[in-house]
Parts: sequence; C-alpha cells; structure tokens
Amino acid sequence: MNNYELMVIFTPVLSDDEFKAEQKKYAKLVTDAGGSVVAENPWGLKSLAYPIQKKTTGLYWVLEYTAQSDFNEKLKIQLLRDESVLRHLCTKLDKYAVEYNAKKKSGVKTGTEKAVEA
Repeated sequence: MNNYELMVIFTPVLSDDEFKAEQKKYAKLVTDAGGSVVAENPWGLKSLAYPIQKKTTGLYWVLEYTAQSDFNEKLKIQLLRDESVLRHLCTKLDKYAVEYNAKKKSGVKTGTEKAVEA
C-alpha cells in the first residue's frame, strides 16, 4: 500500500450537496478498491490562477489516502470522465510527506509556521 494525495478542482456551479456527494463518491471509490482514506480537506471555493473552461473559480478538495499502485489508473479514468471535475492532481507521498501531514494534523509544530508578532 502506498500513500497518495489527490487534489481535485470541481466546477464552481455545484451546490453544497452536490459537492459533498462528489467527495463521498471518490472517497468510496478508494475504500471499495481496498484502500483507506487518511484525511479529507474540502477547501471550498477559491480563485483559479488562470481560467479553465471559462471559469475563474473552482471548488477545491484534497484527499489523502492509501491504496495499491494500480488503483490510480482507475481513479484517473473516473476523474477524466466526470464533467464536474476541472482539474486533478494525484501525488505519491514519501515517508517525509506522510510524517509532515501527520504532524500538521495533530497540531505539532512542523517548523514551517510563520512567526506571529504581537
């Protein structure tokens, strides 16, 4: 089992319920293939760096999961078929990235935080 992080940008015309349904659909796809969801982080509506399909905003969603390496090709096919997905990026996480994400989730200082001046 390898660790992966998937970032998906959905079309901004989705309602909140549709956005949540899309998230559940892809999380279920991971678990049905024998993987496990480590963390989900819906960022919500953000501006895009450049227009995609004449849209300047998108609904961002980040999923951290573990799965077999052959699963990613099936996931990619599903993401490309889905018309509500503008862009996606799947990244394999090394042991340092997994450790960093675990520290970040637990609230332990990672060393990358900015100093706040009082």
